Amino acid sequence: MTLIDLSSIDLNLLVAFEVLFEERSVTASAQRLYLGQPAMSAALGRLRSLFQDELFIRIGREMQPTARAIEIAPSISVALQQIRQTLESSQSFDPATSKFTFAIGSSDYTSYVVVPKLLEVCRQTAPGIDFRLIGFEKGCVGELLEQREIDVALGVFQDPPRQTIQIPLFPEHFVGICRRGHPIITQEAITPEIFAQLSHALFTLRRDNVGELDKVLAKSNLLRRVVLTTPHLLILPAVISSSDLVTAIPSRLATPFACQDTLEIFELPVQTEPWMISMLWSKLTDQDQTNLWLRQMLKSVCEGI
Repeated sequence: MTLIDLSSIDLNLLVAFEVLFEERSVTASAQRLYLGQPAMSAALGRLRSLFQDELFIRIGREMQPTARAIEIAPSISVALQQIRQTLESSQSFDPATSKFTFAIGSSDYTSYVVVPKLLEVCRQTAPGIDFRLIGFEKGCVGELLEQREIDVALGVFQDPPRQTIQIPLFPEHFVGICRRGHPIITQEAITPEIFAQLSHALFTLRRDNVGELDKVLAKSNLLRRVVLTTPHLLILPAVISSSDLVTAIPSRLATPFACQDTLEIFELPVQTEPWMISMLWSKLTDQDQTNLWLRQMLKSVCEGI
């Protein structure tokens, strides 16, 4: 079967065919397409040459379709409708009526801090939008974005992959938490030396027991004991409230944790560097209207965090 070279065909002819089939009049079709009657007659001539058929024959006062025209009309109508839908979807996105599903690369922390507020806003402005939260390893985030397995990623990206774009969302820093009434932390002042002698829990996605605090303590030749490491951040309130372990967590988690009446927040006796939570996306979807809406929503939500 020989494929037709579409580059040699004016696809506007298909629009002309569609209108002629509906109007059954060259004059009415010309008016509907804002063309002169000679231009519409010329289009009909080109259609006849393209399909090697008369397509429309004047019978009485109407241009009646031939058997060939009746045969091809449904396929042309479907093809034009698909093209229109594709163009419309690429030019506009209405969150109020959309049924779109977004995939967000997110950790426990960013999910806990960002997603409840995102859902609260969308419940009012985009009730048909669904979300899928997907965990990811930072080494794979570029591939996930490129293959569109996730639409955006939230986190800390000190060395973002090529062909991605990153914007800051909000700053973060560590604070300490311990159980209410902890015998050491409730003292008026706690030194780095005393702090290092305590038993610690550490949230980490790596398979070691070295966190940011260990690097800071090492500068003062101090070494702490990490009794527990966990990749599950939200287990820490239960662990800390039922033991004498202490831990450092991002500040935006501390307040809701401390509201449980079994935990207390304390200022760390060592200085740790703050960091920035960012949003990352692929250049392939930078101009996509749906992706742009998601990014704007996340940025707006994070401004109030």
